[in-house]
Amino acid sequence: MAGTHGKVCHYTSVAAEVVGGEATGATIRWLIDDAHDGAPVYALRLVELAPGGHSPHHGHPYEHENFVVEGTGRVLMDGVWHDLTPGDVVFVPPDTVHQYANAGQTPFRFLCGIPVARLRENR
Repeated sequence: MAGTHGKVCHYTSVAAEVVGGEATGATIRWLIDDAHDGAPVYALRLVELAPGGHSPHHGHPYEHENFVVEGTGRVLMDGVWHDLTPGDVVFVPPDTVHQYANAGQTPFRFLCGIPVARLRENR
């Protein structure tokens, strides 16, 4: 793929974008993606939820693959809350309404893999 190049960096060198909207205390770092890195298929994000923070309650036609890095949190899928701690993995299938929430007193951080923009838009 033209424009594709390797990348090695510390996650803190990637800007944390405030999610906003109905998400409270949520930021996303686009660690690897198509826009900045030319990744052809997958985008990798680091999501951070501050204490009391949460993502929107939402769904979309593409999947999420998550790995919990730090903190304690919860994920809502199919109307059921699941507790999360470091090392846990979560697969959110396409079209599944879901929400993440920080359940502790420290930041809750997890990696989130999704398709790149062109594949998200074609669904």
